[in-house]
Amino acid sequence: MNRKRLLLAIAALLLIAFSWWGVITARTGLVVRSLKREGVPMLYVAPRNAEKIPGVLVAHGYAGSKQLMLGYAHVLAHSGYAVMLWDFNSHGANAKPLEGGSLQQNLNVAYAALVEQPEVDSSRLALLGHSMGSGAVMSAGIQNVNRFAATVAVSPTGANVTPRAPRNLQLQAGSWEGRFVANAQRLLLTAGGENKDLAAGRGRSLVVIPNAEHITILFRNPSQQAAKNWLDATFGVQRSSNYVDYRMIWYFLHLLAWLALLGAVAPVLHPTPPLTGPLPASGEGLGVGFFSTLDKLNVHQLRSWTGLLAAPFVASGVLALLSRGGDINSLGGLLVGGAVSIWFGVAGFVWLAVMSRLPRPTLRTVGLGVALFVVLWVAFGAMAQVVWLQWWLIPARFQLFPLMSLACFPWFLASGVAQQGVGVGRRILWWLGQSVILVGGFILVLYLLPELGFIYLLLPLFPLIMAIFSFAASLFEEPWTYAIGSALLFGWILAAAFPLAS
Repeated sequence: MNRKRLLLAIAALLLIAFSWWGVITARTGLVVRSLKREGVPMLYVAPRNAEKIPGVLVAHGYAGSKQLMLGYAHVLAHSGYAVMLWDFNSHGANAKPLEGGSLQQNLNVAYAALVEQPEVDSSRLALLGHSMGSGAVMSAGIQNVNRFAATVAVSPTGANVTPRAPRNLQLQAGSWEGRFVANAQRLLLTAGGENKDLAAGRGRSLVVIPNAEHITILFRNPSQQAAKNWLDATFGVQRSSNYVDYRMIWYFLHLLAWLALLGAVAPVLHPTPPLTGPLPASGEGLGVGFFSTLDKLNVHQLRSWTGLLAAPFVASGVLALLSRGGDINSLGGLLVGGAVSIWFGVAGFVWLAVMSRLPRPTLRTVGLGVALFVVLWVAFGAMAQVVWLQWWLIPARFQLFPLMSLACFPWFLASGVAQQGVGVGRRILWWLGQSVILVGGFILVLYLLPELGFIYLLLPLFPLIMAIFSFAASLFEEPWTYAIGSALLFGWILAAAFPLAS
């Protein structure tokens, strides 16, 4: 390892340590307890040594987990609230099937656990939920109108709100999630319109968070502070707090530091092989060999792009055909996620078939692929477990992980073959091309299969994920190494994030 790479590795290690320090210190002054009641995993966050403080139940949305809502928990806990988060059935670490009525059952379990905590004043309780969870908390606030003094619905779905129930309703939506803004406006109108009478429980408010969509709204300080201010006004809490939740910034710095570390050590693990074999004896031979190689590269690139362009149409058509034989939503044991993996698999096979090129794997490239997965697993998920994602797979999910990875493998192998030997400019072009094809391909899926509508909310994530994988491909100029590492990581992400099918 040369001096520059050594310095890069040292700087990356320091940034990794600094990022963990930032995440750990965010818990300073807080008590955090992991609980489980009736099969429902929960996480409790509250100020240390607090007494008789308001309690807040915080519910995640579809394909979320209790970790996804930790930003609100930290902001509220630092401001003097006791917060209970939990995993709904089929989500996160909860293996129970998602059935009719299970959302309210889970919420009731979390409520019982919250009021048991010694710091909580059971006469002062509130609710906060996102998307699917917003419907659950609004329904709970309507059914138990005297139990909960306030309800905050972020990216709200639906509930039978009235001017009296739930009490003190705040609605939030991101400016980039148009249909949720429209839905929040309809709910506000049904609930009686804007109202500042929080003392009588008639408070009504709509807050549009600028430059936020369905996922990023959860990490935006304006959303978290708006919820806190609404609860402060409801309960008359005057405790000041300057805490701003920067944990997602620390997470991204941690991820970038690991990628930088990977870039520093990859040449040591996988040095570029030297050119071997005799050169042509004459200038003419050299010219012929050069142009022959150039022609082969152009043909390869043409086939690669043709395969990429054809792949989404075939994959989307296959999903449409499969939907005629059963529930497309629960393929592979995951809700929506199984269909995503099948799309990647079919698209990858088409891409490979058009390219008609498949290098042979070796024991070394397979070993490097597993090593790449381990590094990416730590980089992407080690901190995610305590910041935004249930990264540790429960047994029911771990069993699906190999299946998801195997289904996605053809896509990443095709991607690795297509990007082999290209320069930085073409690699960026391939990243853009894959991102556009993935977004466009899944828009076509949504047109054909509207029941998979949740995929729409994931479209902004594809360019980010493909950027990480493209960077890995630039470090390992061997398609099998890149494909194994990337497919294993992407399969793990699918197994971790999507709800379990019943």
